[in-house]
Amino acid sequence: MKLQGIFAPLTVPFATDGSVDHASLRANVERYNRTPLHGYVLNGSTGESVLLRWDEIYGIWETAKSAAAPGKVLIAGTGAESTSETIAHTARAAALGYDYALVRTPSYFKPLMTVEAEAEHFLRVADASKIPILLYSIPIFTGYAVEAPLVARVANHPNITGLKDSSGNVPRIAEIVAAGGPRFQVLVGSAATLEPSLEKGATGAILAVACALPDLCCELFATHNLGDAARAKSIQEKLRAPSDILVSKNGIPGLKYALDCLGYVGGPPRPPLLPAGNAAKKEIEEAIAGLAIAAPIRN
Repeated sequence: MKLQGIFAPLTVPFATDGSVDHASLRANVERYNRTPLHGYVLNGSTGESVLLRWDEIYGIWETAKSAAAPGKVLIAGTGAESTSETIAHTARAAALGYDYALVRTPSYFKPLMTVEAEAEHFLRVADASKIPILLYSIPIFTGYAVEAPLVARVANHPNITGLKDSSGNVPRIAEIVAAGGPRFQVLVGSAATLEPSLEKGATGAILAVACALPDLCCELFATHNLGDAARAKSIQEKLRAPSDILVSKNGIPGLKYALDCLGYVGGPPRPPLLPAGNAAKKEIEEAIAGLAIAAPIRN
């Protein structure tokens, strides 16, 4: 299965009592089904994964699976600090019918996470998994990035299909593409560097801003594939400000507010995250005005 296109790492709506709002999650997925998104990631960073219990995560996977349209690729974030727990979560995702597992780098014992330790972790998970795995490099949260030497060590494993890199480092993308070889697929997690990353050989992206602006993100990808470099660069510039304001500057609270504005169900983040303040809300409204093919902005 080719990992080409734009994937949305879905947010998780919460009810007033703080529990997961499965009805709203289903409604969001059903609406995303009508967009060109290639698929969805459940339990990624944008889904507030570290603020959820694993019983909640399993329920989220079940709801999204049942709501997703045929043909939408489903990726489950299964990474944990220990190899054995990661294997267990990956098995659960496979049993539910997910297509891929997204396995983040363990980070608590960061000084000991050598290339050898990381390779052993990913290879053991891949050996045990019934579905292909994607390595997940997100140095802003884990404190270190997956580099080309690690990719070269694991890319030949038949059950390791690629990497999501959220570093925003375009030269690193080029190095990883070269180290991984022709069957190793690289998805990027930075909307600000999407177009240049595609030029370097990335096959697609998992973008938080695609939750709010799926059509614009997919248009950039399609335009690049058509070989219209000038238009792709123009769309990239349109995407730069909303990506910076919704994601980089205001994070999950800002993205969730944008979803509320656009007719999805965003809702509040889970504590300790705080909702977007009034100044942030105004900035977000201005950033998305006129960009989304969606319901009118509502207050």
